[in-house]
Amino acid sequence: MTRSKLSSRLMATAALGAVLLSPLPALAKDEAAKTPATTTATAKPEIGDFGFDLSGMDKSVQPGDDFYAFANGTWAKNTPIPADKSNYGMFTALADLSQKRTREILDVAKGDPNSMIGRAYASYLDSAAVEAKGLAPIQPWLTKIRSVDKAGLAKLLAEADRSGVQHFFGGYVGQDDKNPDVYIYTMFQGGIGMPDRDFYLKDGDRNTKLQAAYLKHLENVLGLAGEQNAAARAKAIYDFEKQIATVHWDKNDSSDAVKVYNKMTIAELAQAAPGFDWSTFIRGIGVNEDTLLVAQPSAFTGEAKLIAAAPIEVIRDILTVRSLDGFSGVLPDAVAKEAFSFYGTALSGTPQMQERWKRAVDFTTNNMGEAVGQDYVAKYFPPETKAAMDVLVKNVLAALDTRIGNLTWMQPQTKVKAKKKLANFTTKIGYPDRWKDYSKLDIRADDLFGNALRSNQFAHDDNISRLGGPIRRWEWGMTPMEVNAYANFGMNEIVFPAAILQPPFFDPKADAAINYGGIGAVIGHEISHHFDDQGAKYDETGKLADWWTPQDVAAFEAAGKALVAQYDAYEILPGERLDGTFTLGENIGDLAGLTIAYDAYKKSLGGKPAPVIDGLTGDQRFFLGWAQVWRRNYREQNLSQRITTDPHSPSIQRAWVSRNLDPWYKAYSVKEGQKLYLAPKDRVRIW
Repeated sequence: MTRSKLSSRLMATAALGAVLLSPLPALAKDEAAKTPATTTATAKPEIGDFGFDLSGMDKSVQPGDDFYAFANGTWAKNTPIPADKSNYGMFTALADLSQKRTREILDVAKGDPNSMIGRAYASYLDSAAVEAKGLAPIQPWLTKIRSVDKAGLAKLLAEADRSGVQHFFGGYVGQDDKNPDVYIYTMFQGGIGMPDRDFYLKDGDRNTKLQAAYLKHLENVLGLAGEQNAAARAKAIYDFEKQIATVHWDKNDSSDAVKVYNKMTIAELAQAAPGFDWSTFIRGIGVNEDTLLVAQPSAFTGEAKLIAAAPIEVIRDILTVRSLDGFSGVLPDAVAKEAFSFYGTALSGTPQMQERWKRAVDFTTNNMGEAVGQDYVAKYFPPETKAAMDVLVKNVLAALDTRIGNLTWMQPQTKVKAKKKLANFTTKIGYPDRWKDYSKLDIRADDLFGNALRSNQFAHDDNISRLGGPIRRWEWGMTPMEVNAYANFGMNEIVFPAAILQPPFFDPKADAAINYGGIGAVIGHEISHHFDDQGAKYDETGKLADWWTPQDVAAFEAAGKALVAQYDAYEILPGERLDGTFTLGENIGDLAGLTIAYDAYKKSLGGKPAPVIDGLTGDQRFFLGWAQVWRRNYREQNLSQRITTDPHSPSIQRAWVSRNLDPWYKAYSVKEGQKLYLAPKDRVRIW
């Protein structure tokens, strides 16, 4: 799930992710009645007797020692990770289902020459044509790279940017955080081929092996491009990237909404980061405004200096590697397999590439997602699911409204503003009300590389065209086929694509406790992102602003520090601990989401006791519903990478957040001395 500043080209992830235009409603009894508390013979859920897979539990484990293993241990032991996956769990199972359903749609569409998505899909499936063309489709671009000099570099990088080739920095048009009714171009640091600066700068056996594998990858890609003396040139690339890594901001500073808000004119950027022709680059990508947001100013200063001093041959080689890696999926298998060998296997531990039809589905949905989405939701997202989800969202919103009113640490004037922010939420469920128009995108059944290039250019141009226009509040940052959800601070919205609104997250026929523990907590997670360590910095209009009193800030930060310490203590792999600061927003989302979902569940019972089902009380089922959605097995390399790059905690620790909720202790008779036990004073309570 995700919290974000959205654009079509970038979603900055920090948490897990309806349209509520009227003031926040109270939890009406008729709404509560619409959410079933029990299953019936005529409404059997898809999973088990009441929506939970009892066979996946390991009852030999005490819940107070390891609640994840208690709820999911047998599933974890008996569930292998497919060869084409770096991890496998409930998200990936639903993603596989979504992929399979989309294939059925595209298999029909590919027989229709008038279908854009059919032509795109067919072009990817035609591997014989791709192999026959070899590198010919990308050669004109590689020739440009080989002939560029320092004087022409800014112009070439602008073309690279529009074509989707990563280089030394990136950018996108999004809302101005301090003026959310206006779009602005934001620039952010880049220039490294591994996912984070830490992969270059931190010691340890795992990083040493990754560095060697990456160096070999650089050599192999240069060889595939036909370059001579590839080993020495690869070393020069690596050394240059390591220099860039030293000037990069770390992930915690880069995730701080206040620190990354740095408004500059082009002239001011040129003065702060001399050595690069910023005006030519920025005008070249289509930005005609003079004011920008520069996320990490000192990194731009450092990178500009490094680019100015670097031999042009090294710059050319970096762009060659980025181009082949970036387009590897639409080039011959030799290129695709080489990219996968590092980014799939070395970095994530995945032994095997996906079958070509799966990659063809992903290619089509990545580039024309809403064109595919229209067919997907018509076939697989019934109106009843959307209606039932709308009820749940309103109930969880109402629960947080009540909880804000009862907070002891928040000042009365801040509570008024917090409630106003909550009342201004927009909720999007399932799919957009207004679909994206792809009519200007040229897709051909016999031109896979061209389809990829033109799709990148279309996305770039569409993003840049936002400048000077009204805020596109109808737009989505995910497709209906994505198994995820997000919170968008600038839009003050929470968004739930169709594909996540399925078991085990949500089943209208399942027991209410399971639904509230599953999708209810996900809803709460996304809502609470707007009140987490970063989301709380945005007011009810989506503006980055100070609206808390100093006392509120102090109390909130104190609770946050306690949660940071709790997660800092988790050693995920030998010698590799979670960064509680980096994961704080997501951990707040989990803690607050589960807390308010529990309140909403209890309220939904209308004052009546929950029935006992299969020997389990309502509270026990609620927490099992939460734990079930986090079933996931990881390959070790993938888990290690996530510790460095993913702001979400691993699934086991996400299930463990229940140790902060008093009702969990009562539900499972958790006692002092058990591994997850926290004394009442040590249980973190925020919202």
